[in-house]
Amino acid sequence: MTSGCIGIVGAGAFGTALAVSLAREGKSVTLWSRDAAQCAAMRATGVNSARLPGVPLPKNVSITAGIDDLCACEAVLLSVPMQALRGFLSGEGQHLNGLPLVACCKGVDLTTLSGPSQIIATCAPASPRAILTGPSFATDIANGLPTALTLACTDEVLSISLQHLLSTTNLRLYRTDDLIGAELGGALKNVIAIAAGVTIGAGLGDSARAALMTRGYAEMTRLAISFGARAETLSGLSGLGDLVLTCTSAQSRNFRYGHALGSGEGFDPSITVEGAATAKAVSRLAETRGLDLPVTQMVAALIEGRLDLRSAVQALLSRPLKKE
Repeated sequence: MTSGCIGIVGAGAFGTALAVSLAREGKSVTLWSRDAAQCAAMRATGVNSARLPGVPLPKNVSITAGIDDLCACEAVLLSVPMQALRGFLSGEGQHLNGLPLVACCKGVDLTTLSGPSQIIATCAPASPRAILTGPSFATDIANGLPTALTLACTDEVLSISLQHLLSTTNLRLYRTDDLIGAELGGALKNVIAIAAGVTIGAGLGDSARAALMTRGYAEMTRLAISFGARAETLSGLSGLGDLVLTCTSAQSRNFRYGHALGSGEGFDPSITVEGAATAKAVSRLAETRGLDLPVTQMVAALIEGRLDLRSAVQALLSRPLKKE
């Protein structure tokens, strides 16, 4: 790697939190947003009030709406919604083709049924690729609270370089070369978190949530292994760790969305819920591979209105008794 700054695409809560954490270590960060008005507001106020209020941006965070400003960076973190990744890389992102690209989004593209690593490989074939994933909330990272993440990359030299580049005092990165396992763990846990939210929202209790998390974890592992992932990857930060966090905290947008489904409350449609699209995509993947993923398929059916809550619960409870 050549020396230079760290680029971050996407000035949402997570992208901004990463910028804050990295810049506090004295690293030079360029934070990109296509919204010129948002950039101007952040420069004027020194804070991303729309996405991460109350957290000052360090002086060494350069804010830009010009994609060319990222071209001199050592690596670029892609902190955009999963369903927007392909469109970005096919458009403005072509300027970054050749730079190391690290996807920070979690999910499966609804159109191509691909994860972020495959989308990078297709849209930016000259770029080395990696995945940054694991149990984390933007506010924890931005407030300097201890957080551990998985960095997945098949190139060991690049992986070690990125690990040192992106680790901070409060942000600890663990390496793996299981790219598929890491990205599928991050994607599928969002679906299970929606189901956990439904369980609590419907008043079914914590014991039911624990059972659902356990069976959901089995689904995550089953699907990931069918794509060549290693089971131990799913038992790490990018799988089980992230599952526990998002299924048990109201900070998780996926959990809150599921809770709204279960309780019959409204949910702000402007909030990105990655697990909703991923549930639909993974249900289609499961059909093509002949896999039985009852929790995922229940979530997809609920979201699409093909099943009401009572029927969904009954369908899960009436499944045949079998060995664990």
